[in-house]
Amino acid sequence: MTGSPTNGPGRTPSTKAPASANSSGQASFAALREQLHEAATSFADGPGALEGILLGMVDDVDRAVREPLEIFPVCHHSPASALAMARRLREKQPKVVYLELCEDMAPLLDELRNCRLPVAVQAFASDVDGFPAEWAPLSVVAPITEASAEYQAIAYALDTPGVELVLVDRSSDHVFQWDSRHGERTPQEQSPPADGVPEPEAALHGEAVGVEIGDLRPRFAELEEHLLRHGKVRHWSEWWHQYVEVPLGDSDHDAYRQVMFLVGSLFRRLAPGDGDRVRVDEDRERYMWTRIREHLAAGGAAPEDCLYVCGAFHAASRVEEFGVAGSGPFTISPRSATTWQHGLIPSSHAAIEAQFGLAPGSVSIAATQWAKNLKRTRVQPYRLAGQDGGKKPRATKKAAPAVAAPPPEAAEDRLSGFLRRPPVLDTLDEAELLGWSVDIVRAARRSGYLASTADAIAVFETSILLAGMRDRAKPTPYDFQDAAITCIEKDAVPGRRDVRRLVEIMMGGDRIGRVGYDALPPLARDVHDRLAPLELKLQQRGVQRALLDMNSRPELGACSDVLWMLRRLMPHGAARPIMGERKLGERSIQESWDLALGTHQRALIELGYEGVSIEQVLEQRLRRDAYGPRATTAGVLAAVEDATLYLGGRRLADELGARALEVLAAERTVDGAPEVLRRVRGLLAYYRTAEPVLPPWVESFVKAGYAHYCTLLPTAFTDEDATVGQVAAMLGFLFSMESLALSLGCDRAQLDLAVAQSRPTDPERTALLWAAQVQLGALSRAELRERCGELLANPMVVPAYPRYLSGFVHALVPVPGLADVVVEAVSNAFGRLPDPVLLPWLPSLITTLRAGAADLAPLLIREAGRVFPARLAALDAWVPPWREAPEEGAPGGDRMRAAGGGGRGAALLFAHPGTLDAVAELLGCDGAWAAADEGPADPAGAVLTARHPDTAIAWESLLTGS
Repeated sequence: MTGSPTNGPGRTPSTKAPASANSSGQASFAALREQLHEAATSFADGPGALEGILLGMVDDVDRAVREPLEIFPVCHHSPASALAMARRLREKQPKVVYLELCEDMAPLLDELRNCRLPVAVQAFASDVDGFPAEWAPLSVVAPITEASAEYQAIAYALDTPGVELVLVDRSSDHVFQWDSRHGERTPQEQSPPADGVPEPEAALHGEAVGVEIGDLRPRFAELEEHLLRHGKVRHWSEWWHQYVEVPLGDSDHDAYRQVMFLVGSLFRRLAPGDGDRVRVDEDRERYMWTRIREHLAAGGAAPEDCLYVCGAFHAASRVEEFGVAGSGPFTISPRSATTWQHGLIPSSHAAIEAQFGLAPGSVSIAATQWAKNLKRTRVQPYRLAGQDGGKKPRATKKAAPAVAAPPPEAAEDRLSGFLRRPPVLDTLDEAELLGWSVDIVRAARRSGYLASTADAIAVFETSILLAGMRDRAKPTPYDFQDAAITCIEKDAVPGRRDVRRLVEIMMGGDRIGRVGYDALPPLARDVHDRLAPLELKLQQRGVQRALLDMNSRPELGACSDVLWMLRRLMPHGAARPIMGERKLGERSIQESWDLALGTHQRALIELGYEGVSIEQVLEQRLRRDAYGPRATTAGVLAAVEDATLYLGGRRLADELGARALEVLAAERTVDGAPEVLRRVRGLLAYYRTAEPVLPPWVESFVKAGYAHYCTLLPTAFTDEDATVGQVAAMLGFLFSMESLALSLGCDRAQLDLAVAQSRPTDPERTALLWAAQVQLGALSRAELRERCGELLANPMVVPAYPRYLSGFVHALVPVPGLADVVVEAVSNAFGRLPDPVLLPWLPSLITTLRAGAADLAPLLIREAGRVFPARLAALDAWVPPWREAPEEGAPGGDRMRAAGGGGRGAALLFAHPGTLDAVAELLGCDGAWAAADEGPADPAGAVLTARHPDTAIAWESLLTGS
């Protein structure tokens, strides 16, 4: 970029008006200058700063009027501007139209004929190059409504043969270039939200930066407050409608231009000293005039045959580059390396109001005013041929001969008469106001309000009263809205919408645009084509139910695949499954979906900026998640699972699995251990059933994970930042993956050493360590029960006993076989502790288990249901299993003894020896059964080794190497 960081990309801003106002210009506005001079002398006790401002405004108007290239000032979404534009285009028939809009958006404008307005032209960049990474994704939108001068100019230029439309404003890339340098607005800073609860439609633009075409709102807070107070209005939109919009609706072309020039100059000269924003505004003006002069020089068009459409704020510009004869070159900086995608997204009146800080309902009221203006003036507006919702296009006619514009010197002073003319007082249209009153009562009753005919009469009379208090002969829609709220609104809103919102809908509704099929990006069209077998109108707003029976219609399986990917990629509610699920190794044969693709059309269009198919976009996002700077092992494993579920094949899953191994090796914490355990178990179970062999990355991950968690285990037991659930998940990984890890070459001694080196201090982790020692055989179940009894017998430890129980419950993750011990520990506590001790810590026990082990409670409930009697009558005679006989040291002795085998083994083998006899006969064993109460018949060892010693000799030679 060129230019100094304080003066913008080119030249130093100039606040001095160039000497373009010649003697004839001085004569044109002589009367107005004399009038303003007298006013300044009277109000300010002599000419001074006020006179300089007022006469400077006249100079700005005179300069803009005399520019050879006709400047047409507009206001954003103004019906008066649109009406004046339609009139002027039919009179002048310009050959070139210069429009204040990002120049890189030009190729999209022809697609507006395939849309239903309002829509927004969008530039989108997901991968940034040259901007801060935290800004991504970058988005710029320019909303277009039918009641806007910009749309009239676009429709005229695109449908009139021989007319060229040239966009001259800075590119989308320069929007963020200048924002980052001057701080005009970062992507995180949006216009302040309007009053009231925002509607869902207000978020249609997302977090995009809006291009302010014709922004006419004073930047001087005191001026705006003064205008609102003396105009007896609440919001700037209401002031503009009452004092500018309505009077300009019937003015001629010259009066319209001069008034808009005057308003733009007023706001510009009274702007506060925000140097950054003023500098960006002036750089935009330099940019646009530079592009205009470049086009005029390259195309050879005469300035008299051209029309420059821009905001009134920029029309009253004072930069040196102003005009086709402007002086001073302006260097336009090159664009960054960011790749921009362009498209059309649906917009709405509420979205425009929310993004540009307009009053709620103002754009809807402007649309209604536009329809009234057309009906009153009978002006034929321009509309793109084939526009959705319009009439059939007429046959193309030849362009009418251009009407020569009057010479610049012929401009007359229309401001003096306009400013001295008293406002035209519209007569009260009782039929219209009465219709409004009846309609709002009807809408209020449908929304749950107890409104009646009396309320309609009250609204009618209150509207007239408010208009009279505000010096208006005819109530405006804003007066009617205040009256309706006063007379109908109650303390609580019974339905979804309040009276204010009902008035906005009644005045024109929050019209929501729609992008047509032909204007959608390839990805969105592909989605609609692939979902065509559902036979739904997917472009309509609202929720639609889709029923998929893949058993009777196998072709719907492809639709199911698309829907599951859309659920993964799009916002919640765009595709929501009602029945059916998709898990690893499971696919439903019947599914039911709630689809709202029309409501979330913007999100679907923005997916098209990332790729040409949803499979490609999903793969890109999975790679981005896996290779991002904040990637975690659990996140990468989730990407592996999604790649397997939605994309199929092994290529991407194997690549992401290898990436998970890399991320695991780099992690130094155990924060994601529970999620890693859950996903590894699921993937391992899937591959064991669906694949003939495990993928290589799974084997490598198990080996690396075994060594990794063994290394971190002693530190995790004492780390205050690690939770007991994370430590339990580590042990769960080690114990559940132990057999596979050992078969792959891992050493169990590493796990034994890690557990032996662990020295926890808090009760929860101590109980967890005891469970791990039981699993490894370092601690018997009898010793564990003895330690639990000692805890209950120690009065100093009893208050902390719930935390020990919490640790035992978490131990069910790595050692689920301890469920009976945990049930026994809880039962002993309730059985042994007296009520004065038990009752105080009972709430602590419940809250501890609920907070730390709520998902493990079902294991305890099932075990308790198995152990305890099913009926209350049997409880008195019931003896707990752990009290039936003395405890023996061998692990699992309880259950073997309960089975009736004592120390001899399973009782079923002695009760039914036929199976074992058949196996022994098959192997050639002739041994006899000993009595159940006798000891072993032959303590010498197994008979087969004596009969067939070759196997033992071979093992001996292999182990000794002899």
